[in-house]
Amino acid sequence: MDIQFSGTIWHWRGPSPYFFVTVPAEESDYLKSFSGAVTYGWGVIPGTAQVGDTVWTTSLFPKDGRYLLPSKIKYAWQKTWPQATRSLCS
Repeated sequence: MDIQFSGTIWHWRGPSPYFFVTVPAEESDYLKSFSGAVTYGWGVIPGTAQVGDTVWTTSLFPKDGRYLLPSKIKYAWQKTWPQATRSLCS
């Protein structure tokens, strides 16, 4: 399954700084509807992400009723992803 969305990259400056894109509410609700069947703990959903031609293995993290998609550092300079696609791993 593929989920496509656009979002703004934001920087989390915690003890382990990282960049994320917040998945929109509608797509997050859809992910939450089946997360229990695919999570490996704490609601985290494994999968792959794609921006342009670049694909990487990642996981979506639940936070405040939505999901967060971690961003590769090399994409952090972009303010908005033109189209971020996230697919569940089998």
